[in-house]
Amino acid sequence: MSRNGSVTRRSFLASAGMGAAASPLLGVVAPALVPSTVFGKTSPSNRINVAAIGVGRISRDHDMPDTLAFDSARIMAVCDLDRRRLEDGKRFVNDFYAKQSGSSYDGVRMYDDYRELLLNKDIDAVLISTPDHWHAPLAIAAVEAGKDVYLQKPASLTIAEGRALSYAVQRTGRILQLGSQNRSLPQHRYACELVRNGRIGRLTRVEVGLAADPAGQDEPATPPPAHFNYDMWLGSTPDVPYVEKRVHPQVGYERPGWLRCEQFGAGMITGWGAHHIDTAHWGMDAEYTGPVEIWGKAEFPKSGVWDVHGPFRTEARYANGVQMSVSDSITNGVKFIGTDGWIFVNRVGGGLSGTAPDAWRGNPKALDASDRKILTSVIGPDEVHLIDSRDQHGNWLEAIRTRQQPIAPVEVGHRSCTACLLHHMAMRAGRTLKWDPRRERFHDDDEANGWLSRPQRYPYIFT
Repeated sequence: MSRNGSVTRRSFLASAGMGAAASPLLGVVAPALVPSTVFGKTSPSNRINVAAIGVGRISRDHDMPDTLAFDSARIMAVCDLDRRRLEDGKRFVNDFYAKQSGSSYDGVRMYDDYRELLLNKDIDAVLISTPDHWHAPLAIAAVEAGKDVYLQKPASLTIAEGRALSYAVQRTGRILQLGSQNRSLPQHRYACELVRNGRIGRLTRVEVGLAADPAGQDEPATPPPAHFNYDMWLGSTPDVPYVEKRVHPQVGYERPGWLRCEQFGAGMITGWGAHHIDTAHWGMDAEYTGPVEIWGKAEFPKSGVWDVHGPFRTEARYANGVQMSVSDSITNGVKFIGTDGWIFVNRVGGGLSGTAPDAWRGNPKALDASDRKILTSVIGPDEVHLIDSRDQHGNWLEAIRTRQQPIAPVEVGHRSCTACLLHHMAMRAGRTLKWDPRRERFHDDDEANGWLSRPQRYPYIFT
């Protein structure tokens, strides 16, 4: 395939009916027979066949292991633009199933092009664990190909892409779960139920604490590795010289540099903001709306390859009068403040996933209140009860089976991501922005409305 990801090849593959075996680079071989013991009690006909698109740090540490934990799913394919990571991903899954069955296993196909993967009709669903700028384009392509999707947060690089994604999911009727796994941690659900049922009186403020990224030094450009399709990795974003610290490590799976580059995301405001602002919206009963005014400021690096925001503080006001403050100077987590007290919630240890189901109980770093008696309150049968999910990936697989909406559906994820992006725009604007969450436009502000999308580089034009 050409480095520019030409659509002519896609058209050829589609018209020729060529599926997984089409890649001349990989020369896909039919997988070996799989022992029935690999997949536990779930019959092959009832298994959900899953493919992992992007098999870097977040996929290896979170998305693939948390999916492999369920007998109802089988990861049958992996896709990545870095050949070394692709082979590592295949080995990762094969080794899991081999250990589970006690015998050799070679049932995972490799793809270097997501379009070929999506042509495989045996694949039911995909995990998308790529850099942020590929989230919405890949998810749109997947649902249009008839696949259900687990999408790492944030939902999109821009508000326009997020709206296109939500429409695509609604139009196709596919299941899409956002990786907003706070929703599957019991202390977050309980905190939001307490707030929504008035245990701290009328909600007036929400404080969201996030981290900030440090600036990076200038780095010399080098040719991209021969085993890495750098042009396609850049996707719709501008063509810039390859620098390893702009992309991901070539050795190991440490935190990648692209997380600190505005070309590919917005920094911590969307990275962890997508989690914490989503929790805030859940407790505020604001999942399908957004702020009406946003303002704030931030420090940005003046040089170096890493250019996302550093220390910051932004504010947002919602139509019901609740004000949200977001800052790196606030304790990491979400604090709901009402007329009769406050509730604070965060993850146990602050990691990617939850720990033991009850590890949050009695831990003020995970759940705290102005009066600890609030945290013993029982939510009555006639009060607001939120969805009780104990595993984000398990909830997704169950939603695929039942065709019911998952705990973090696409429109909710889009609205949370939109709020994060609005805070980022306020950092850059240096003035108060007035937002219409129904129309998803700024009031009388042509300049700000121009920030709802970004120019896209040919041929990676999606919206």
